[in-house]
Amino acid sequence: MKLKIYLSLSLLAGALSFAQEKKAEKPKFNQELATSLGADKYGMKAYTIVMLTTGTAKIEDKAKMGELMKGHMTNIGKLADEGKILVAGPFLEKNKENYRGMFIFNTKSKEEVEQWVKTDPAVQAGVFSYEIFPWYGSAALPLYLKHHGEISQENP
Repeated sequence: MKLKIYLSLSLLAGALSFAQEKKAEKPKFNQELATSLGADKYGMKAYTIVMLTTGTAKIEDKAKMGELMKGHMTNIGKLADEGKILVAGPFLEKNKENYRGMFIFNTKSKEEVEQWVKTDPAVQAGVFSYEIFPWYGSAALPLYLKHHGEISQENP
């Protein structure tokens, strides 16, 4: 009986050890993919983050606000379709900085980003203001968007 338990535990330990080794294996480097994504030797690249903040406009008209938010979402979709914006989303909690949402743009040019942000109807109306920051992250970031459509049942 002790021998069976010992053998079972040995097999289990071996299997767990093998599983950890498999998990820890580094994926094979793909130069073609790295080049196509603009990755540096660390697999990273420069992006630009925009933090949307609460703007100065106080719009009480719900229909007008709904129209501006619809335009805001349409603009995000357009910029994403053009490959300019990679990440967009609201913050779920209020914060002391009055950050409302965030964009990550696929460029290191603050000037380009400023032009793109100013195409947003909610920014134009003063519902949102913004701050721009340079950011360094994984060059693979653009790849997540192609899978988002596979997991979302509805678009806002």
